Amino acid sequence: MTEIRKVSIITPFHNEGEGVDHFYESLHRIFEKMPEITFEVICIDDGSRDNTLIKLIALAEKDGRFRILELSRNFGKEAALTAGLDTATGDAIIPMDADLQDPPELIPQMIAEWINGAEVVLAKRMDRSADSFMKRKTAKLFYRFHNRLSTIEIPENVGDFRLMDRVTVNAIKQLPEQQRFMKGLFAWVGFRTVTIEYVRKPRLTDASKFSGWKLWNFALEGITSFSTIPLKFWSYIGALGAILTFIYVMFIVLRTLILGVDVPGYASLLVVILFFGSLQLISIGLLGEYIGRIYMETKKRPLYLIRKQYGIEK
Repeated sequence: MTEIRKVSIITPFHNEGEGVDHFYESLHRIFEKMPEITFEVICIDDGSRDNTLIKLIALAEKDGRFRILELSRNFGKEAALTAGLDTATGDAIIPMDADLQDPPELIPQMIAEWINGAEVVLAKRMDRSADSFMKRKTAKLFYRFHNRLSTIEIPENVGDFRLMDRVTVNAIKQLPEQQRFMKGLFAWVGFRTVTIEYVRKPRLTDASKFSGWKLWNFALEGITSFSTIPLKFWSYIGALGAILTFIYVMFIVLRTLILGVDVPGYASLLVVILFFGSLQLISIGLLGEYIGRIYMETKKRPLYLIRKQYGIEK
């Protein structure tokens, strides 16, 4: 740590125009309480179709601490976070959501832990009653399922809201994945970590942009990014199926030798064919998911494209 500390806050925005003013006011109150810290706020407009960009540009003109990245289209939250990490110049970086469900009031406590030597400060949600019942249950199921399959454990109920020292961010920037699951990448790099707890607030603006389908794909992305156990699992299923098939064949042979040929059995045969055919389709689909990841990685396309930057000194 040096005597002059700079903290970068990075926030993706996608159709969050209604909450921009409140976002600014909440951060401004925190900044006023910490004059000893130099702040910069990097707002990434991820292809918004409302007035989000106009309001963000107004913030940059009003307050020199705000820097705006306008992406050429909607690349997704993970790419927007990556753009913020690449642009941030602070000694510490704090990713946070624009809806302020993760309270900015935790920032002073995070910075205090960082000054005391922590390289990563996690913000853990102790009460998620602001989320729907289904979202809480599926999130809990995902964390348990992922952490049992993967050698990299993702802290439960910890989102993107955290503080990371520059050394941690530099390590993350070395990871070349095109298909990025940021929570997994944050956990993979490690470093000295401290956890603080908080109660999550309700959203101030409209409903979450993540539908059930998007959350399912996001969970699948996380599992396939850090574990090959699903592939091994279907190998075991195939081996078990082969053993059961062999046993069944031996049973049919013995029954035929003892009792003779028996015509009935069409229904059971059809059930067996459909069952194992379904298993084959599922296993092929899972294999295709991994092959698809390889295909996307080989293209080496940029994770994002910046159309224009605002509030940045040339």
